[in-house]
Order: sequence, then C-alpha cells, then structure tokens
Amino acid sequence: MIDASPRSTPSSARPLVTLDNVAVRFAGEEVLSRISLTLHAGRIVTLIGPNGAGKSTLARVVLGIITPHAGTVQRHGSLRIGYMPQRIKVDDSLPLTVDGFLALAMSGRSRERRAALARVGVKHLHKRPVQQLSGGEMQRVLLARALLRKPDLLVLDEPAQGVDVAGQNALYGLLDEVRQEFGCGILLISHDLHLVMAATDEVICLHHHICCSGTPEAVTRDPVFHDMFAGHPAANLALYTHEHDHEHTLHGDVDAPGHQHGDECGGGKHDH
Repeated sequence: MIDASPRSTPSSARPLVTLDNVAVRFAGEEVLSRISLTLHAGRIVTLIGPNGAGKSTLARVVLGIITPHAGTVQRHGSLRIGYMPQRIKVDDSLPLTVDGFLALAMSGRSRERRAALARVGVKHLHKRPVQQLSGGEMQRVLLARALLRKPDLLVLDEPAQGVDVAGQNALYGLLDEVRQEFGCGILLISHDLHLVMAATDEVICLHHHICCSGTPEAVTRDPVFHDMFAGHPAANLALYTHEHDHEHTLHGDVDAPGHQHGDECGGGKHDH
C-alpha cells in the first residue's frame, strides 16, 4: 500500500480516499491492476506516467465516476471533491462569460464566484467570454470552479497542459498556496516524467500499476538527472528519480528485477 503522505505525517493529515488492490478493465483488457494508495488532507500527490498508462482512469476511480472491477475504494467522511479536467471545449457560438461559466457550477452566489476568481488571480476576467481566454487563464478559471466546492480533495488532470513554462511555474506555486490555505489534499496528474512540483509530497509512477514512488528530493542522489536539468528556470519545478524492484518490457509487461532501464516509467536511471 502506498501511503501518499510525507515521511512525517501530522495527525491532522486525515485520510481522504483509500484504494485497496483496485483493478479496472475495459473490453476485457486490464487498464489498472493492484492499485493501493491513500490520499491525505493537506498533501500533494503527483501521479506521473506515459500516455495510456491509466492515469485519467485512476482519477475517475477516485472521483467515483468509474467503479473498479476488483478491490475497494473508501471515501472517508463526507468528502467534497473538486475536479479540474484536462481540457474543456466551449462552443464558439455560445455567449458565455467567465462568471456565467462558474454559475453553472454554483448559481446565485456571485460574491463567492468573484472571491474564487480573485483567489486564483483572475478576478478581472469575470466578464470575459470564455472563448477569449488564453490557456493559462482558462486553467485558473477551471481551478476557481473547482475551489467553489470548498473541496477536501482536489483532483487535477494535466492542469498545466497548453501552458508555457512560466505559466506552469505560477500555477504550481498557486496550487501549493491553495493546499496550505484550504488544507485540502491534491491529486495532480501529469504525463511529464521528468519535472514535477517541488511542493509534491509523494510522486507515484503509474504504468497500469504503481511501479514506483518517492519524493522529488530523491533527484539529489542522481547526478545524471541533476546534470540534465541543472539551471531550470522554474523554481517550483523539481526533478524526480525513484526506486523500484522490476522493469517493463517493450509491451509493458513486468519483467525480472535487477538492472537499470529507460522505459515508460521514467526514462532515467533507477536504483535497485
């Protein structure tokens, strides 16, 4: 079981969602297998892996959208979850402002909608048509929408997609502020196998199962990764190396442990 909390977890970091030996199949093909983890309040977990590894499927299991074929999912207490999708498309012919878009999630509470936009730094956009937003602006509006639920857990699917490095840095810093201010847990999903938030408490590498996990600080033990990314301008980004006890074949099957490899789980050096 992966306990997605830092090395020293305070008693206030209560468990939010626990997955125990979860498996999901689509058309007879196993997309997720043997997934066991616990998400805690006040902790950021970054889930990384290649396209098709099952990251979005795992997010939907956490959200309750998908019921696993095996294993159990326990949501602790009266859990409120805010979700930030990977992308959203609004028809160009639909006359919808940012405030109107947020009202679809919470109607009749204009003050709260303005406060949510202010919290993510885009209050000035409340009358802007959503079709005119940049990628970074839209991501902040989507985050404001998720915060309207006053969530115990935020699930963010590729939140930095379509955002430049400076925008990613700012967004990741904002997420850390939100985590600290609201005390919510955050599950952050990314396909980027090399750069993750420095604020992340736990990094989990998924390739249909949890193949490895660790803290971003582990990169300091790997001179190859350190040299590769030294001097990266994004202060809130960190490098990730990890340990695991097996490798994948080219077809994604688990092979015997014992040596370094550069597969879909990270593409770098691993300690065995």
